This record gives sequence, structure tokens and C-alpha cells, in this order.
Amino acid sequence: MLIKKIFFMERNERNEQLNEVLNDLIRINHDRIEGYEKAIEETKDKDVDLQAVFHRMADESKQYASELKQKVQRTGGDVAEGTTVSGKIYRVWMDIKAAFTGKGRTSVLESCEYGEDAAQRAYDEALRSDASLPADIRQVIVNQKAALKQSHDTIKQYRDMHRAMKDNDNDTDRSDSSDRNRSDYRSDSDMAR
Repeated sequence: MLIKKIFFMERNERNEQLNEVLNDLIRINHDRIEGYEKAIEETKDKDVDLQAVFHRMADESKQYASELKQKVQRTGGDVAEGTTVSGKIYRVWMDIKAAFTGKGRTSVLESCEYGEDAAQRAYDEALRSDASLPADIRQVIVNQKAALKQSHDTIKQYRDMHRAMKDNDNDTDRSDSSDRNRSDYRSDSDMAR
């Protein structure tokens, strides 16, 4: 009888640790959903390409959260609701940043990349945790992390592409300004003759 009681206590403790890990990932996916919904609001109607990417990524996290919720329910645990505290703080920071720097594509993409970095860290921590992860759950986490890495890389590519276009525009503006200045200089020197 005592052995049976110890076995159930150990199993409950393992399930609690497992559910804690899974609930952290559910919350980070909720953060991601809210972050991308905010990014959709902040992008202009002309940024349809970004809005489509943001919708796709929010939908990904809805799917991932649903998968993780099923795993928690299977162990008899309580499913986390809401988002992480750090996610809430981050969204407030995004609001403040947007107020001062504007809601341009680069700013929105940088914010999204920051969120993707946070998701990668959360999944890394889950895989390194002391919780005993059954093989099927570990595989779900590994698969989701890999897909989130692809999303991260997509956001990074958009951001880098936009920065390059912006830098190119600035170089063109500087070049045009230099050409005008040389032209003005020549005109002044021609007039002095």
C-alpha cells in the first residue's frame, strides 16, 4: 500500500512539472498570438503582405497552443489561460516604442523578431527543463520549435530586406543631395569666372 502511494505521489509530481512546462509554452503562444494581432493593427492597409504573414503566424500559435492544451488535459492538469507577465510588459513597451518611433514596417518587424526570439528561448528552456518529457510530448515541442524557427527566419528576412531597401533609399537621397551640392558648387564657381 505504501509503495503504491509513493508511486502515485511521484507520478503526480512528474505530471505537475510536465504541465508547468507545457503551460509555459501555451502562454508564450498566447503572447505570440496577441503580439501578431497587435502587429496586424499597427501595419497599414498597404502592408497586406505583412498582414498575411502575421495572420499565418498567429494561426500557427493557435494550433500549437491547442496541441499543448490537449497534452495537459491528457495528464489531468489545468490548462493555462492568458499570457506571460513578460509578454504583457513587452506589449506595453511596443506601444511606447510605437508612440515615439512610429509604426513603420521596420519597427513592427523588429518587435516581431524580438517576440520570436522570446518564443525560441521558451522552447529551449522547455527542452532543457528537469521535467520528465515523454517521447511524444518532446517530439511535439521539437517540431513546434523548428516551425517557430522558420517563422523567426521569415520575420528576420522581411526585416533585413526592408532595412536594405531603406538604406538604399537613404543612400539615393544622400547621393542626390551630393549631386545637388556639387552642381551648386559648380554654378557658384562658374559665376565667379
